[in-house]
Amino acid sequence: MKKTLFVLIGGFLGAGKTTLIAQLAKRYAAAGKRVGIITNDQAADLVDTNNLRSQGFDVGEVAGACFCCSFDSLVETAKHLSEQQIPDVLIAEPVGSCTDLVATVLLPLQQLLGDRFELAPFGVLLKPSHGERILAAEDSKLRSGFSPQAEYIFRKQLEEADYLMIGRQDQLNESQTESLRKALASVAPNVPVICISPKTGAGVDEVMGYVESPLAAGTRRLDIDYDTYADGEADLGWVNLTATLTTKSPVDLDRLATSLVASIASRLVDDTTAQIAHLKVSVLGDGAQAVANKVSNLAPVESGLEANRSAVGVVQIIVNARVAMDPGILEVACRDCVTTIASDEQASLDSMIAHSLRPGRPTPTHRVTSPR
Repeated sequence: MKKTLFVLIGGFLGAGKTTLIAQLAKRYAAAGKRVGIITNDQAADLVDTNNLRSQGFDVGEVAGACFCCSFDSLVETAKHLSEQQIPDVLIAEPVGSCTDLVATVLLPLQQLLGDRFELAPFGVLLKPSHGERILAAEDSKLRSGFSPQAEYIFRKQLEEADYLMIGRQDQLNESQTESLRKALASVAPNVPVICISPKTGAGVDEVMGYVESPLAAGTRRLDIDYDTYADGEADLGWVNLTATLTTKSPVDLDRLATSLVASIASRLVDDTTAQIAHLKVSVLGDGAQAVANKVSNLAPVESGLEANRSAVGVVQIIVNARVAMDPGILEVACRDCVTTIASDEQASLDSMIAHSLRPGRPTPTHRVTSPR
């Protein structure tokens, strides 16, 4: 039986995992490989899933819990993607607030389904804007805005990587890059570090080199406090919102996506002490999709996918907000901003459904603490 190369790409919320996965998938597809992708979230209606599908990829979604707590769903989703033809490569993107993935995902796959999957080395992508603050020296004036428990998750993600990637290289100068390398060396000594830019594609070939290298996968099992881990996840408010508008006049999809992200972010930053981990908006109309996002309070609104067109009629909006704040207040802010933008566009707001939550305590299906 042909084995599928299982590639797990980790990293904190807003690190750029989806963009990197799309880059990897394009390269493998261009090389004639069949590629499957699995996304993951605490709730359904993911911007990332729609984004990747709109680019033509075969995507499955595990919703309602992280991979570690829904291991059987991960396996079932992988099986579904293999029904017509077994993928050569299966790329999985875990929830950005999860860690301990070696013990709860990779090693269980190896021990239970080693005849089906070949494990690639586990890569973790670093978001520089958070890394500069969370990994700063204790005497630094930089503050992340996240609780110590949430910062604990961030650090643990780095500790268990087989190799690390510093993202957004196109936005960093040499001094910033060197500072991040030194900080990573203190958190994850002797772990290889590469610099990449998922947006431009720089360094992605080097990532593929690690994916296909003989470097052993999942060798860094964590010593982790699940109480601290649980508190860190609970520090984050999550909102997944879907809305349907009907417009009578053409609406620029890219402008609508960026305007909605800017509106929600402005309200959160101006009116609360919230700290944005990741805020994404997808707008779909007339068969086209636009995606915009903001990955921290200080980061600009960026385009993740451009539609380059306007649409008339039915337009669907998806909002995924991951913010350190009360999820109920976050939901109200998202609802209000969608209602306002619909009014501004002179569009009828036909439906709006939102789900807000704080992630519950991680309870892994399996946890391997020692080799077989």
